[in-house]
Amino acid sequence: MLFVRAVSTISRIAGFLAIALLVAAVLVVCEMVFVRYVLRWSTVWQTEFTIYALVAATFIGSPYVLLQRGHVNVDLIPTAAGPTGRKAMEAMAGLLSILFVGLMTYAGWIAMYEAFEGGWRTETVWAPPLWIVLAPLPIGMGLLVLQYVADLVRLFILGDALTLAEQDTSFAELTEARAIQTGEQA
Repeated sequence: MLFVRAVSTISRIAGFLAIALLVAAVLVVCEMVFVRYVLRWSTVWQTEFTIYALVAATFIGSPYVLLQRGHVNVDLIPTAAGPTGRKAMEAMAGLLSILFVGLMTYAGWIAMYEAFEGGWRTETVWAPPLWIVLAPLPIGMGLLVLQYVADLVRLFILGDALTLAEQDTSFAELTEARAIQTGEQA
């Protein structure tokens, strides 16, 4: 399960990066308020940076949210469907999500590449290169695809998604623990 462990680590790193972007946005807003209302200086880049940092945090943090199972989820039907129905629904949802998020990743890479090749910049006073602004979309969505694939690998190899406590446990330990729970021999 090296792939699953590696993707989980990458998703955790992405989560920490998203937190750092949120902290940076908060600090820049504080700096903007001080500069604007105390020093009476104009603000050029602060609002734009804050918007870009919050959007980047949203995209880059999405694989971590999936890893933690933090997305909004209605589980009435899957719970009523039983283990087999739940597994089938989770597999279908994962496959459809990979398709959608994969298309978002592809479209994001195309937009970012065009902005890079064209030397495009935002149409503001600050005018940062547009490819930097667009990069969090394909990066975050690409990592989200990897996390969905890792979740499907867990689902099909272990038969169910891992709980948070199980995520740092080895495959052999999980197989043995689940065998003990079900009364089977490992």
